[in-house]
Amino acid sequence: MAAIFTPANTAVITGGASGIGFALAEKCLHYGMRVLVADWNAKNLDAAKQILGQGASTIQMDVSKLEDWSALKIRITQEFGGRINLLALNAGIGPKTSFDGPDSDPAVFQKIIDTNLFGVVNGISTLLPVVKEKSSSSDYQTAIVITGSKQGITNPPGNPAYNASKAAVKSVAEQLSFDLRTEKNVTVHLLVPGWTWTALAGAASAREKPYSPWTPAEVVDYLEGKVREGQFWVLCPDNDVTEEMDKKRMLWSVDDAVKGRAPLSRWREEFKDEFAAWMAKDL
Repeated sequence: MAAIFTPANTAVITGGASGIGFALAEKCLHYGMRVLVADWNAKNLDAAKQILGQGASTIQMDVSKLEDWSALKIRITQEFGGRINLLALNAGIGPKTSFDGPDSDPAVFQKIIDTNLFGVVNGISTLLPVVKEKSSSSDYQTAIVITGSKQGITNPPGNPAYNASKAAVKSVAEQLSFDLRTEKNVTVHLLVPGWTWTALAGAASAREKPYSPWTPAEVVDYLEGKVREGQFWVLCPDNDVTEEMDKKRMLWSVDDAVKGRAPLSRWREEFKDEFAAWMAKDL
């Protein structure tokens, strides 16, 4: 899919006014692409527009609302003639949740699911017909990038609603990739960032970036390489966690069910030594 990042191609990016989405918008503009940035935060949108310049247009929307997706579809038709070469379903939120105490509000659970999961489902249901209509042309290619999370794969304790939403997003992305397997000009990619210095990870506090996280620009550089390879899995490392470490953690999590261990055994004291020994092994 080398032809995605090409002058005059188009990109539609949700959650594009900050973080990874904004870095992706900057990358697309660097290649001379036309970019439509969607975000719910009007202040961030205004700032993004000032920085990105004339090559980008913006639209304020709530990805959980189908009527907002209909408005976005109209803008894509008007500005891009219905052409979408890069569709990045990236918008997400991550307020803390729990099953007990002050973070146990079901309304917050619902908001996370509505944004993180249905923000993807709504985007696919609204724009996939547009993508498929254009994809019959031999010179037309589209990459659909869906932002997941390692928390949706290894499921660490601490934020059940966010983890559940991203686990569901992973499932949706896998199903979409399978359903589009005969579409030669359309690829699907699951972006799974490592620790990335975004507002969700602490950057909003204005403190200096620590060593461990990647910058959003590093994440989208890695994404670009995987899109060019046609790789579905975009499992990003960071400055502390290698690809091999991630793979070991994922395999351990799957083995909870296979071996009949208690769920989330990685974080249980009785499995601490066994997990450490597993991580010390070579794959």
